[in-house]
Amino acid sequence: MFTRRQALFHLPYTALLLGAPELARAADTSSAGILAVRVWPALDYTRVTIESDIPLTTKQVFVTDPPRLALDIMGIDLNPELKELVAKVKSDDPFIQGVRVGQNAPGVVRLVLDLKQAAKPQVFLLTPVAAYHHRLVVDLYPANPIDPLDALIAGMKKSPTPAADPLGDLIAEKTKKPPQVIANVPPPTLSRQAADRLIIIAIDAGHGGEDPGAIGPAGTKEKDVVLQMALLLQNKINGQSIAGNTMRAFLTRDGDYFVPLHQRVQKAQRVKADLFLSIHADAFFTPTARGASVFALSDKGASSSAARWIADKENKADSVGGLNIKVKDVEVKRALLDMSQAAQIKDSLTLGDGMITEIGSMAKLHKGKVEQASFAVLKAPDIPSILIETAFISHPEEEQKLRDPQYQDQLTSAVLRGLTRYFSKHPPLARNRSV
Repeated sequence: MFTRRQALFHLPYTALLLGAPELARAADTSSAGILAVRVWPALDYTRVTIESDIPLTTKQVFVTDPPRLALDIMGIDLNPELKELVAKVKSDDPFIQGVRVGQNAPGVVRLVLDLKQAAKPQVFLLTPVAAYHHRLVVDLYPANPIDPLDALIAGMKKSPTPAADPLGDLIAEKTKKPPQVIANVPPPTLSRQAADRLIIIAIDAGHGGEDPGAIGPAGTKEKDVVLQMALLLQNKINGQSIAGNTMRAFLTRDGDYFVPLHQRVQKAQRVKADLFLSIHADAFFTPTARGASVFALSDKGASSSAARWIADKENKADSVGGLNIKVKDVEVKRALLDMSQAAQIKDSLTLGDGMITEIGSMAKLHKGKVEQASFAVLKAPDIPSILIETAFISHPEEEQKLRDPQYQDQLTSAVLRGLTRYFSKHPPLARNRSV
């Protein structure tokens, strides 16, 4: 008798133990099925997507020691697209050590993902949407995820400082003791206390991974240019000080991977963000639309038909990017975000007004005032939140601007000035906060 673990790799599974050269000589009888395979590695999670022209049926087995996921895909035969998956996993992938794929039986392909760490896999199907056909998605989440606030503070501790250590200064100010006296305080306590004295800005680069966002006439993807600007803005924010309070930026995504809308909000809440900035470069149904815009949440309907159209388009990101709707509590969490948000909206409009002034000093504005609509990503009830449309990627000239490092530098500098303008009049330490 074989144990489940032994049977998993017993004949006829021995083909899975072959290397790439042997696999290349494996069966290549293409059936209707696999169109493309993609891998999206990130520290948060790694996603593997298998796109097909038919819905796929699967069976899965997860083995913990050593960690690996075996997936039987029914109704298909091994084809060149599936073989490509072996080479698409890079050595720096945080989760996947390697991929093995082989013809397990007629009409059954077995895929094995050898993992680098303990994981909690999620396997689900997505129906056709936008340019995609049917998708089989494998998400590999860490078994022991890192707390984003701890990671943020740990990153600050490692950051070089030209003069004094701002983290030590903030701790000393809070405890009213010299820095050398508190050096023996346990680090977790230091992190949480220090975070209460920081100005934390959550920067949300829209779209990512399976969701490219809008695509310009020359092929520029929204997800790429907004990530570039988010990283640039992060570098400008980190180390800045307002009235003695150090600023620190937190990115909801720092690479090319998809983050569901509600998770972007939750990430900002978990790091106790003082502000939430979502950065986009959307398209409009007419290529003549141009100019930067600033949006805040509305609980009374959109301020214009264009604002409503853009919000509806952005809110569909989950269906394109690929949300696992079977995950428990997703709808409950979304419902909690729909609480009364009058105070948040008021602060967001104040923030947006200053941002309009600063962005308008260096770029053409689509509208000279903050617009409002029901953007799902702006629904954190406790964090002032705005969405910045940096330009219309659907306009040929503005698409080129979005690719221009000089424009990106000018725009992010204007956003930084908008942040400074807001916090100079609304210092976060004046509010009651607990960590």
